[in-house]
Amino acid sequence: MVEIMMKMYHNQLVMKAKYTDRELKFQHIIEIEQDLDEIKDADVLLERILTETRNIVNADAGSIYVVEGQNLKIKYAQNDTQLKALPLGEKLPYLFFSFPINESSIAGYVAVTKKSLIIDDAYAISPDCPYRFNKQTDLTTNYKTKSIYTVPLVMKNGMLLGVLQIINKLDDDGNIVRFTKDDDSFIAHFALSAVRALKRAYDTRDTHRKMLKLSEFRDPKETYAHVERVSSIALEIYDRWAFEQNIPEEERRVYRDNLKIAAKFHDIGKVGISDIILKKPARFNDEERSIMKSHTCIGALLFDPPDSDLDRMSLDVALHHHERWDGAENGYPGVTYSEKNHFENFIVGEPIEVSEPLSGCQIPLAARIVAVADVFDALSHKRCYKDAWSLDDAFNEIQNSAGTQFDPEVVLAFLKVRERVERILLDYDDE
Repeated sequence: MVEIMMKMYHNQLVMKAKYTDRELKFQHIIEIEQDLDEIKDADVLLERILTETRNIVNADAGSIYVVEGQNLKIKYAQNDTQLKALPLGEKLPYLFFSFPINESSIAGYVAVTKKSLIIDDAYAISPDCPYRFNKQTDLTTNYKTKSIYTVPLVMKNGMLLGVLQIINKLDDDGNIVRFTKDDDSFIAHFALSAVRALKRAYDTRDTHRKMLKLSEFRDPKETYAHVERVSSIALEIYDRWAFEQNIPEEERRVYRDNLKIAAKFHDIGKVGISDIILKKPARFNDEERSIMKSHTCIGALLFDPPDSDLDRMSLDVALHHHERWDGAENGYPGVTYSEKNHFENFIVGEPIEVSEPLSGCQIPLAARIVAVADVFDALSHKRCYKDAWSLDDAFNEIQNSAGTQFDPEVVLAFLKVRERVERILLDYDDE
């Protein structure tokens, strides 16, 4: 009798511990959800959603897809096992591919049905199921996928925003195990908040895109693809630079979120330049060149006075991305911003005053990073006044300009992420 009572007591303690663990897990999820609401850039948010979902259920790998027309397009893939095999600071290869939204693939099936799907063994899916597991990725990477949890990211009105797939749940000893009902509850709860945050980020992105379209209408060189490439390359540079500088993780998260957006506004000031100058097919005279340089000040004025850290970084990028590391006179505008002066001597449409250019770390970090990304993208793409440079020539030009035009540490970080930069060029092709 005593033994039975002791067993019952033990079971009660186990159940209480499990209940407490669930409470703690949900509390942790709520804290993460609050963090998501602080993220402004949609791409940065997608990456964070994937990371946190994996952390919640201790999954080794995963991918997140977005809807693009009638297709699902991969945005991010993560794999801890593969990442551990790389040198510190390196990332997995940059992936970009898409596939039709239909029931033949696991993610496509979840997108069509808009229902979550748990698979215990990817290699033992019943032939009666309409979907199949694509083994090609496993064969290419020498990885073994087993347990899979796939969840649709669906708004209340039924609109599908994307699909989240996490792979190989691990127990405390690192063994692959199946996803549980508790995992389903945790992820379902988290997905609701993720969708709300994602919708907000998409709305913000659409607003920014409309603003940037104004710049593209004025200057055909400033295509939205160019803007996206510069933004994505800048983020890759910063991630590597931040690793090399041992920047704390929380600081990185906030900075990269702002940088991803601020980089897109580097040339927004061209909306204030006259078409006579902006679209002139010949060389500028000195006055015209000075007016053209004023696009940096006009861009900064769009964020003056800055109401947030994002505004301040956008102002810095727009104003200073043509400064030179060595402070040479062909860097510009040399004008520094303060909330007191508000560029009081600057008049839109007039030449900018001659000022001593900034140099070195006087130039804000975000502007130093965007300078490299912007020049590289301009070199590697065709313009009305020049052919595209080869990738080798474009990379060599950036490398050779380290210490003169560009911050040498930023250039070093850029060169270390070359493979990912090249993939970004393919993902955001002008064609």
